[in-house]
Order: sequence, then structure tokens, then C-alpha cells
Amino acid sequence: MSNPYSANRKSLPERWTGTKLPSPRLTNLGLFALMLVGMAFALYLQHYQNFEPCPLCIFQRVALMGVGFTALVAALHNPAIVGRRIYAGLTMISALIGLGVAGRHSWMQHLPPDDVPACGPGLDYWMQTFPLQEVIQKVLHGSGECAKVDWVWLGLSLPEWTLVMFSGIVLVCGWQLWRKS
Repeated sequence: MSNPYSANRKSLPERWTGTKLPSPRLTNLGLFALMLVGMAFALYLQHYQNFEPCPLCIFQRVALMGVGFTALVAALHNPAIVGRRIYAGLTMISALIGLGVAGRHSWMQHLPPDDVPACGPGLDYWMQTFPLQEVIQKVLHGSGECAKVDWVWLGLSLPEWTLVMFSGIVLVCGWQLWRKS
């Protein structure tokens, strides 16, 4: 005999794909909102707490703006599943770039003082003097100012928190890539 109560029960995957999960559009708007909050906090630290961003910080900001821009365009466009996956892939590329830069920045902050690269000229000078490819190489090599820890919360520095944020964004983008609905 069959159980009369089993007809009213949803299987576990059906419950997971129900209305409780945010839509792709809402997820993209959430990523855009995260970018706005992240950029607002970075600008607050720069302009009100007087923490000047190092070149790696600036690259992380650019990657975060890339995440926000692609997520906003995806939310406004709201394409079918193939388009959503393309947007999720583009957003993930920006997030992976940010993850790599934040990882490099965090690694530099944990170097022994003797191994920290010497401070060099600022990013403005590099942009005026060298071709873009060489500027990117110099920035990713890092300088002494990138190894300085100015801000810590709950035992993690700002680049480490950025690493956590980009890791979460990569996970959300991966979910957006493979979700069915």
C-alpha cells in the first residue's frame, strides 16, 4: 500500500529549486549591491580615514567594479539561460581576477620584512611612463606599501577580507553558471 501523505510531499531537489531561491536577476542585483557597499567602504577608508590605496588595492577595486558592472548589465538584460551563463562567466572572470590580486596582496602582507619589495614610484607615474602591460607586471610584483597592514577587523586585514569577498562572489557565480532555473 502506498503512503497517502507522500503525494503531498516534494522531493528534496524540488524544494531547493522552489521560490525560496533568489532569481538570477535578484542574485545579480545582490552582486551589484555588494559592489556598491564594497566601493563605498573603500572610498570611506580612503577619504575619511586617510588610508591611501596601494596599486594592488586599486586593481582590486577595478575587479570589484567589473563584477558590479557585469552583474548590473545581467540584471537589467535578464536573458534566457544561455545569456545568464555568459553573464555569470564574465562576472566570474572579474571575480577570479580580484581573487588573484587579493591573494597576492594578502601573501605580500605575510612576507618577512626582509623579503618585502622596496617601495617604488606611485601608480600615476607608472601609467604615464610605461606601457600598460609593464604597469600591470610592476603592480602585481608589488611594492613595500602593499605589504603594510593599515586596517584589521576580526584578525583579518583588508586584503584578506577582500579575498573572502571575492571567494564568495566566485561561488555565487559558479552557482549562477550551473543553476537550472
